[in-house]
Amino acid sequence: MPAESLSPNTSRQTIRTTGIMASQTIRDWVKSGRVSAEIPIEERQIQPASLDLRLGATAYRVRASFLPGRGATVAEKLERFEMHRIDLTEDAVLEKGCVYIVPLLEGVRLPAAVSGTANPKSSTGRLDVFTRLITDYTTEFESVAAGYRGPLYAEISPRTFSILVRQGSCLNQLRFRRGNPSPADAAMRRLQQSEGLVDAGELDADINKGVAISVDLQGDDKTGLIGYRAKPHTALIDIDKPGAYDLLDYWEPVHRHPGRPAELILNPDEFYILMSKEFVSVPLDHAAEMRAYDTRVGEFRVHYAGFFDPGFGHEAAGGVGTRAVLEVRSHDVPFLVEDGQTVCRLVYEQMTEIPEKLYGAGGVGSNYQGQGLKLSKHFRKAPAE
Repeated sequence: MPAESLSPNTSRQTIRTTGIMASQTIRDWVKSGRVSAEIPIEERQIQPASLDLRLGATAYRVRASFLPGRGATVAEKLERFEMHRIDLTEDAVLEKGCVYIVPLLEGVRLPAAVSGTANPKSSTGRLDVFTRLITDYTTEFESVAAGYRGPLYAEISPRTFSILVRQGSCLNQLRFRRGNPSPADAAMRRLQQSEGLVDAGELDADINKGVAISVDLQGDDKTGLIGYRAKPHTALIDIDKPGAYDLLDYWEPVHRHPGRPAELILNPDEFYILMSKEFVSVPLDHAAEMRAYDTRVGEFRVHYAGFFDPGFGHEAAGGVGTRAVLEVRSHDVPFLVEDGQTVCRLVYEQMTEIPEKLYGAGGVGSNYQGQGLKLSKHFRKAPAE
């Protein structure tokens, strides 16, 4: 997610003592060794509010997903569950339906008041690659305990497409949080009034444990395109090759039927890319996380890659008119989704300071700034987009 720098005076202004750490702090931590790696960390890995994590030299095919628990390391659990090893110093295939554990190049030495939370990168989620961060002695995925010192691992399970990776490939990202500020609906309502977090048209924004995000099944006025359904039997996708693949070799376009209700029946265990009705904006001093909607309203999962950087969709970063792309998978039974149905919620968290980097700023842009209905960066743009 490339981004441009703000002026030093703007970026270094400390605004809060708790919150998500900004790019300049991450850079300082790399220099001081709080975040370290076997191969030096590159500037391109440092995002506005997170750090891209790189795969190490070996992938372990395992019998099952696992957590080490409070009394064990990941390496100790691998001794029990490892099936075979794959050398990532050369190109290697991670097959769909299989589970892999990969030691990452990066490790951390966090201060006592700082914890970490991980997400798949946007492009990873849009390929339906299920990946989660693991640490030693943990009982939770995607979490790095405050004060943790040690290695980091990625669990990787491609669900739809088999992928080609190598040492240095980036599938997930880690953000650091000082303290434990609780996101509050009252604060998000104030931000909605002052910043316009979402443009919900004539309707008031629904804010209840986050800002409601709904699905757009009206689609494109000219083509009727509402989304894409992944094809089940395709060739490999090289995770490090943007713009390399023909969209129609991997995806089936889904169109609205004229004269019928704007709705879609999700087939069990098929993967869809859809789009939000709302235009989304993330203020420069906040980050946001897309969280799955309560499963009591439907057995489907939305949005693997749930982290939105400061500046996403924001006018100051050239992002006016940016929709949220929804990665949707139904479970167990066919499920009907209707136009305007709430499918997830966007929770905003404060930054400790405005980042030096903003998502999409400076005219360079980022892969998904200003997006509408958009697949991952690996696919060439379709004529209907």
